[in-house]
Amino acid sequence: MSAKKRIAVIFGGQSSEHEVSRVSAQSVITNINADKYDVAMIGITKDGRWLSYDGPVEKLGSGEWQAIAEAKADVLSSGGIAAAENSARSIIKSAASEAGAKTIDVVFPVLHGCNGEDGTIQGLFELAGIPYVGCGVLGSALGMDKAYSKIIFEKEGIPQGKYLVFNRKQINSDIEGIIKKVEETLIYPCFVKPSNAGSSVGVSKARDRVELVNALNLAAKHDRRILVEEFINGREVECAVLGNDDPIASTVGEVVPCNEFYDYQAKYIDGDSKITIPAELPEDTAAEIRQYAIRAFKALDCAGLSRVDFFVHKETGKVYINEINTLPGFTSISMYPKLWEASGIPYAELISRLIDLAIERFEDNTRQFE
Repeated sequence: MSAKKRIAVIFGGQSSEHEVSRVSAQSVITNINADKYDVAMIGITKDGRWLSYDGPVEKLGSGEWQAIAEAKADVLSSGGIAAAENSARSIIKSAASEAGAKTIDVVFPVLHGCNGEDGTIQGLFELAGIPYVGCGVLGSALGMDKAYSKIIFEKEGIPQGKYLVFNRKQINSDIEGIIKKVEETLIYPCFVKPSNAGSSVGVSKARDRVELVNALNLAAKHDRRILVEEFINGREVECAVLGNDDPIASTVGEVVPCNEFYDYQAKYIDGDSKITIPAELPEDTAAEIRQYAIRAFKALDCAGLSRVDFFVHKETGKVYINEINTLPGFTSISMYPKLWEASGIPYAELISRLIDLAIERFEDNTRQFE
């Protein structure tokens, strides 16, 4: 029997989605195949500290893990354990294990939002020379930045709504000019969101000028670039993608939000939103969505996994791409694992496939220097 692979599951992070990441990580670790993998848990606190954690998995979601990990770190420090070496690999190795423990075979970053799925931590893994689950630096950065992903979707010919991009300085210096441009290009209501954020954090629906100004200011708290999008009277549907160079798409699921739109409250707090898998759509529409999902995935040079979100216009039936999520939620209610379960890939097998894809991508990326 081959030796178990050691998987470092990294969670938390310095983003507005820190709490969601902990819940996702708890779900992943609970469902990972213990016969195939040993797990090293690494938490990143909101102030950026990396802590090894070997306590109860159920303490992750509640946040109680941090006090346990900090107490252990204090004991190790007082016992004379040396600080981590100044290298990317050492950061991961020292946080993941004590002296003499097995090396890390694959990193599974169960991280959402900035510094987690935007290419920054992926760059750290690249420098460390360690395989990791998910998209690379480029795909992660493009997927996280909604404005740039829209440019690529447009180049790829994938239908999407009208949009405008502004920055924080423009909002502070020329709010009247922004209002004028929005009203010339779009009609109310419209959606305002940070260009780099996830889980609908900082997203608002603006129905008039007053709400537009408030929405712009809210979004500007979360990012320096702000997106204003056309409102599409559509059903919200999602499709999961799995693979590297030859990805496959799942069945299509529909979200019926309990609030006016699928915001953070509806996703993670209220718990009353309805998910229908498979979505009740004509087969040709579902096939079109799956095709667009794979095209979007390839266009951004994604790897491993992504969830692609669409609108299906309630009157015309036309499909519009909304956005791509390169590290989608893995909580017990998250759409990505549910879509694959409905497509014949159970949760534990999905995790194993993602780990195998990480190793495949790492080997494929190997460069030879003369």
